[in-house]
Amino acid sequence: MPKTDWNPILRAEFDKPYWEPLQRFVAEERTRHVVYPPTDEVFAALHLTPYADIRVLILGQDPYHGPRQAHGLCFSVRRGVRQPPSLVNIYAELHADLGIEPADHGNLDAWARQGVLLLNTTLTVRAGQAGSHHGKGWEDFTDRVIAAVNDKADRVVFLLWGSKARAKVALVDRSRHVIIESAHPSPLSAHNGFLGSRPFGRTNAALVEAGREPIDWRLS
Repeated sequence: MPKTDWNPILRAEFDKPYWEPLQRFVAEERTRHVVYPPTDEVFAALHLTPYADIRVLILGQDPYHGPRQAHGLCFSVRRGVRQPPSLVNIYAELHADLGIEPADHGNLDAWARQGVLLLNTTLTVRAGQAGSHHGKGWEDFTDRVIAAVNDKADRVVFLLWGSKARAKVALVDRSRHVIIESAHPSPLSAHNGFLGSRPFGRTNAALVEAGREPIDWRLS
């Protein structure tokens, strides 16, 4: 894990019973299968978004499991990689919500650098096999990350899209923070409540109400 201001917050996790078996599992998986994202990008979300800077947390599920897609930020792909369907729907909702034209790339680094923590609940996945690293210990780690963000004194907006993300609602204190929930942006569910939910404008309104700077959601 990179040396950031997250290190003292999460250091105790490395001594907990789940951590060593989890790391051994992932290492063994990499010897037998292709695993995404690459080792040096597993903790990219924590590297790009310091704890002190967090204003928003967007919670995903698995990393993308296709070639060249996952690079450690939920819903994001590197420039030059075709935008996955969920991200296409996110861009469509961003346009409907704030009038921002969809970017010609899928890289969300600019959000991460503004204090938007782009966290998946599971940080690795076997190529082509969604859910293959669920239940191995990553959820213990990412629950601690979510709980640490909840501990922040300043208001944070939590965007929980889909049932797996919404299951984490109990980790967030609604008296201090704001939760915006909806269906997942996947084509299988986006029309059941994600499209039309206007999460980006609502997020900025909640930040401004608390005296915090809004996010510039533009990517181009």
